[in-house]
Amino acid sequence: MAKSKSRAGCCLCLVLLVAAALVILCLALFFKNKCVEGQFRNAAVAADSERCSQIGRDILEEGGSVVDGAIAALLCTSLMNPQSMGLGGGAIFTVLDRMGNVTIITSRETVPKHFQKDLLKNCSQSNFFYTDAAWIGVPGEIRGYELAHRLYGKLPWAKLFEATIRLARDGFPVPLYLGNFLSHPFLKRKIEKSSLCDVFCNKNRTVLQAGEMLRLPALANTLSTIAEQGADAFYTGQIASDLIHDVTAAGGTLSLEDLRSFKAEVMNPWTLPLGDHVLYLPPPPAGGAILGFVLNVMKGYKLNPSSVEGAQKTLTYHRYVEVSKFANGQRKMICDPSFISGKNPNWLIKEEFAERIRKMISDRATHSPEFYNATPSMDRLGTTHVSVVAADGSAVSVTSTINHIFGSMVYSHKTGVILNNELADFCGYQNRLSAGEQPPSSMAPAIVYSKSKKKTLAIGGAGGTMITAAMAQTLMNHLWFGKNLTDAIGAPVIFVDANNTVNPEKHFDKTVIDGLTRLGHTVGQWPFFLNVVNAAAKEGTCISAVSDARKLGRAAGF
Repeated sequence: MAKSKSRAGCCLCLVLLVAAALVILCLALFFKNKCVEGQFRNAAVAADSERCSQIGRDILEEGGSVVDGAIAALLCTSLMNPQSMGLGGGAIFTVLDRMGNVTIITSRETVPKHFQKDLLKNCSQSNFFYTDAAWIGVPGEIRGYELAHRLYGKLPWAKLFEATIRLARDGFPVPLYLGNFLSHPFLKRKIEKSSLCDVFCNKNRTVLQAGEMLRLPALANTLSTIAEQGADAFYTGQIASDLIHDVTAAGGTLSLEDLRSFKAEVMNPWTLPLGDHVLYLPPPPAGGAILGFVLNVMKGYKLNPSSVEGAQKTLTYHRYVEVSKFANGQRKMICDPSFISGKNPNWLIKEEFAERIRKMISDRATHSPEFYNATPSMDRLGTTHVSVVAADGSAVSVTSTINHIFGSMVYSHKTGVILNNELADFCGYQNRLSAGEQPPSSMAPAIVYSKSKKKTLAIGGAGGTMITAAMAQTLMNHLWFGKNLTDAIGAPVIFVDANNTVNPEKHFDKTVIDGLTRLGHTVGQWPFFLNVVNAAAKEGTCISAVSDARKLGRAAGF
């Protein structure tokens, strides 16, 4: 009897020990996989405005793919930030599927068949705004959405348009960020004298203020038709005829033939190893090559959190500034490879070239512009970006633009579309145009992927030429300096402009700036810090997303 009780006691103890071990294991797994406040389990969208992030999120909640969510968020952004993008522009998608395969879809604008032959003679170093119909490229935005949806969409095409159509038709208060542009003295004068005033002005022909109601009925009708009839309605239907009528009336050369013949393209990404991660970038004429060049050279310095501490911080940024000057010297290499024979600058992201550049950088001094093979070119403004990541590992990074602020400032009354001025992107880079050619761009929607670290990061920037600076420094902050995504994006940046002047954003470390001055760098005060980075990341089972506060954006997820 005693032995029986002893065995029963041992069994009970064993059961209790096993139960305790299981409880501890469950707790450990729970806390290991527990997401902190602000993170999500299923998906997240980082767009330029909270409303557009929410619209993208809602599409994902209804069973849409990451591409569905991105398209819905972009359509919304064409209302909330029409100065940056819209149906009259173009886009580049970088898509990661759940199997880890990456595809680039580009629908960047192209040179019309009947362009103004001497157009580039009107390029100017001091001109940030080319507000003339002659600069309009063939819009590719909707063809890009169509192709991306055909390859990766889950929900019906029309579903992606519903929320934006309601907003355009019912109206919404002018967002603060848009209101700031409308009320800017220089832009205000130009808008009130342009066709844009028909939509962005009151009855007394003065611009709307932040908070006043903005209604876009013509655009709502255009979006409704495209939702019902598909992308062809924009390129071959009545919308196409109406658009060409308005562009022709404004003096543009765009034709129905240009619209009918436009095609979005699928291409392979460029890849760049970054330690345990791989960076996927769009090839030329997109800006992925320049971003990859900067990061590949900086990678060789074995950067880590101590690289931005004490005196080492000045050295790190001196090296970064030097690399940026070399990057300026390489920008003319970025052109449409279909039109420039033998110019596929894939050597820009090769280790041999990075090592050569590092050997040319002195840690004690800077050099004259000729040393970097840099000649002054135009700096650009504008653009928007959306990043989306889902729990199944899929992600999309998409950048869209009408180029400068409000593009060409040509507004199509019949369609509600604001037209791009994309041909201005050739200024300073080429002296001739070819029909069908895509202009060079700084747009670099990127995916960072690490299978071993179970990490996916969709990231991209806006701000024209500043995209490279904003994205490079954000990625350095996050991958190498140990900053979380919010701090990595929010940190002040240094922008090296086309004249190789070093421009620190407000609140950038003054000690570093003083150190750069002593090393011989010319320090300036750039007037337009419109750099914006939006990113979404999945690490383990937790998803985070950050919309750049510089554009008053906010991400959304579930």
